[in-house]
Amino acid sequence: MTDTRPSILITGSSSGIGYHCAHALRDRGWRVFASCRQQADCDRLTAEGFEAPRLDYADAASIETGLTAVLDATGGRLDALFNNGAHACPGAVEDLPTQALREIFEANVFGWHDLTRRVIPVMRAQGAGRIVQNSSVLGFTPYRWRGAYGTSKFALEGLSRILQLEMSDTPIKVVLIQPGPVSSRIRVNSIPHFERWIDWRASPRRAQYEGGLLQRLYEGGPKDRFELGPEAVARVLVKALEHPNPRPRYTVTLPTAFMAWATRLMPDRALLRFLARF
Repeated sequence: MTDTRPSILITGSSSGIGYHCAHALRDRGWRVFASCRQQADCDRLTAEGFEAPRLDYADAASIETGLTAVLDATGGRLDALFNNGAHACPGAVEDLPTQALREIFEANVFGWHDLTRRVIPVMRAQGAGRIVQNSSVLGFTPYRWRGAYGTSKFALEGLSRILQLEMSDTPIKVVLIQPGPVSSRIRVNSIPHFERWIDWRASPRRAQYEGGLLQRLYEGGPKDRFELGPEAVARVLVKALEHPNPRPRYTVTLPTAFMAWATRLMPDRALLRFLARF
């Protein structure tokens, strides 16, 4: 029997936003392919009833095989792609080795580009499709200690806005989601990258690392009063996927909405003075 449910491939589904969105969309009747970077996470999601191909943005072969598995299962159709998987490497830009930045871009930008390019011909052929990019408030707002992640999201924003223009004469719609503080495991998952790349003990900013960043990184801190759960992103993702004419960009959380206003209206010097307080 033919499966008539709309299909979506979600990356980074092992936890946080991707995991919650996979469940939310399945509950709404979508056929969800919940991909993960690690096979153990794929196996866990398979046990939860998902189709869960392994897909690692930093591994081009896995991008090819993961998407092929999805298209084989659907008979060659894919209604939507939610690019979501990403990781971070906290630290000052002056302490960030260039190779660390390359690795971040491989996973947070180049892998997204590779998968998206593979999906576009499928959507062209079927005459419809949605590509939703999970960006961040850090994709348009500079923030100290977030150089690697922030620059990858700035690059993603530019790539996505250009793609929106180029796809405007096609039936494919490209949508950006820009979350602010949302509950996830990105802080915990960033620790191995920090330990691998950032020699904070030799940094001229060692006192600043010891004075706050290390504690926030390893112990967390009080919950941001504006922090929302991943269900907030899921609600916006539903709009991006199911509205007949979705907006090009959706902000999630009050801080993101505020910063979208501030970056448009505040003079650069005033904006930098404001951001330097955090």
